[in-house]
Amino acid sequence: MTAPHPLAGDARSILACPASASLVVEGEPNAIEDRLELCDDGGTPALYCPPDSPVARAAGRRSSALLTLTSGLGPRGGPDRADTLTLGGRLEPTHGEAIVLHLNFVLLARDDRQHKIPLADFRSPAYRMNRGHLQRSTEHANECHQDELRHAVSLGTGTRPVEILGVQISGLRPESVEVQWVDEQGAHQQVLRFPRPARDIADLGELLRRGLYAGLRL
Repeated sequence: MTAPHPLAGDARSILACPASASLVVEGEPNAIEDRLELCDDGGTPALYCPPDSPVARAAGRRSSALLTLTSGLGPRGGPDRADTLTLGGRLEPTHGEAIVLHLNFVLLARDDRQHKIPLADFRSPAYRMNRGHLQRSTEHANECHQDELRHAVSLGTGTRPVEILGVQISGLRPESVEVQWVDEQGAHQQVLRFPRPARDIADLGELLRRGLYAGLRL
């Protein structure tokens, strides 16, 4: 058995966590102006757009397309942000709302070099919870669920909500998460270990919620 491409995980993580995306579609010069939502569906790019959009029309014709993603991994200004992922393939509609890009090739540009990533490696189940997914999950929790995080810290530590100045999670992994918060007594942090490793992102979210309410203590 050959070893997977050493950059396959990085490439898959960019698909899960892009900073920006552009799409060039055969026969649709205005497709790049379409408002698109993008997600990683097991290593296949899934696009969500209005049914009357240029991208949807192109998918009906099974048109070729080129999707270019800039990396959103790591902090802004960090070295990972210089990477670019290019995915080429054919657009096709699905039975649901999504349009998928069936891939023909994947190229990762890093340090002025183009690295061709084998499709089997890029789609490997080993990357179903890649670094990009974990970063996006962390950002979503910190930006969109601040009230829930404060409530969990308040219940777990017996601290009044008004005394909690801020909460964030970091270091999210399939088996653990670090919780950091600041109250009137100062800064605190704890590592919560889940009872078992998460199987996928949805399972990770459930383990995180349970851990926050059951595991925090002063």
